[in-house]
Amino acid sequence: MTKDNTQMSKEEQQKMLAQWQHTSLQAAQKYLAEKGIVGINIQAKESRILPPICGVWKIKDNQGKGYWVISGKVPTDAMPVSGAADARAALKHFSYQWQIKADKILGAGRPDPTQTEYANFLIHHAHGVYDLANKDQLWANVAS
Repeated sequence: MTKDNTQMSKEEQQKMLAQWQHTSLQAAQKYLAEKGIVGINIQAKESRILPPICGVWKIKDNQGKGYWVISGKVPTDAMPVSGAADARAALKHFSYQWQIKADKILGAGRPDPTQTEYANFLIHHAHGVYDLANKDQLWANVAS
């Protein structure tokens, strides 16, 4: 009985992981599509999923241009693949960019409460993503 429960639990976990990954990837593709970028090739070996926080996807569009896209429980964002050598560096780049955006919002005189809330949202996620990038155990199996 215990073995069946354990097996079922692993199967459920795998299904939940697959669903999370699918949803995160769809969000990344939707984000690019809204910007007029049609991604047709997911570079799975270079992409990283860090459930339930985020996925960092390396995607090539139909013109051969590459993008790093982050999605999940973080702001969905994208940058050219030339901005980071790998998914770990992309996380740090997104963190830095979100900090800059937040600083601009907060430094622009008197931001309204919604802008201040958004800036704090960016700061919170920038710190979290940077912490993920700095956890060596998450990147131990990644070739440098």
